[in-house]
Amino acid sequence: MSNGSIAVLGAGHAGRALAGDLGRLGADVVLWNRTPEHVAEVADRGGVDLEGEITGFGKIRLVTSDIGEALAGATLVMVCVPAFGHRDVARKCAPHLRDGHIVVLNPGRTFGALEFLHEALDQGAPDGVVVAEAGTFIFASRSSGPAQSRIMRVKRSVPVAAIPCTRTEEVIARLEPWYPQFQPTECTLDTSFANVGAVVHPAITLFNTARIENTQGRFEFYIDGVSPGVSHVLEAVDRERMAVANLLGVEVRSMRDWLMVAYRAQGRDLYEAIQANEGYRGISAPPTMENRYMLEDVPMSMVPMASAGRQFGLNPRAIESVITLAGIVHQTNFWSRGRTLERLGLAGLSPAEIRQVASYGYGS
Repeated sequence: MSNGSIAVLGAGHAGRALAGDLGRLGADVVLWNRTPEHVAEVADRGGVDLEGEITGFGKIRLVTSDIGEALAGATLVMVCVPAFGHRDVARKCAPHLRDGHIVVLNPGRTFGALEFLHEALDQGAPDGVVVAEAGTFIFASRSSGPAQSRIMRVKRSVPVAAIPCTRTEEVIARLEPWYPQFQPTECTLDTSFANVGAVVHPAITLFNTARIENTQGRFEFYIDGVSPGVSHVLEAVDRERMAVANLLGVEVRSMRDWLMVAYRAQGRDLYEAIQANEGYRGISAPPTMENRYMLEDVPMSMVPMASAGRQFGLNPRAIESVITLAGIVHQTNFWSRGRTLERLGLAGLSPAEIRQVASYGYGS
């Protein structure tokens, strides 16, 4: 399959920034969003105005709400929807995917590539589709207007792995002309457990519930929302993330070490490293508790980590406590909505067997 256009699926904070920057860099970009009104201004302007660390105008050749139209000429598909939308997007994409299509989840959160592939295959997608996931989104960005995006910081290194893992280098080769920051890693379990959003987003949000609800989030999420005490909770969640990863044969950096690699932010402990991260400055808290840090990261990041920990005999108390309290705040059962091993077709498998599926696919 020849190098065609790049389809960016989703036009929220992430998708709008990525589509705009790819257009600025000269890529042939198609932007898809399921709600046409949400991208009407982008369509009218023919692209996105970028501000912040990256400035300029990013041309977008086509803006559409027709998934078939978006994928028709694309060979690289950059999925930028919230993780709770991955299954639905996989279902929509399946009839239009072809052998050789490369789909990259930006990011996958935890087991995102497995969920996307599982659903796409169930809906009739060909076996030759490659599904990859990034460990995090490459930008710290926010939409600053209907056709504007502010990119606060570009991350220095982002791990990427594909299913099957034998195609990871091919994925990197497609991404490298635009973003050399994408680096290959061995298996999608590596990218799934490099998911530092699971460490910081839900717990910080939960411990600032009153502040968010009473002020509509008028404070800096990371800088004002993290105190030494809150950082102790983040460190406990981080230890459990690394423990589950270790059972699956994955070595991941601690959150503190990741901040150094991604942002060059240093500190004697996690609290100091967060406060030293210039990339976090200016990022406001969400205005309500109905936000992605809870509705995405709890069921799509924390639940799969806890589910795997439970299956292998761990007791991830800190992660489960956040899941439970988040469910009480939202009056919902995040376990019933999240990515459990059972829903991914992985229940009863050993760590080695799960690693085999995550490396080579469901037919391996």
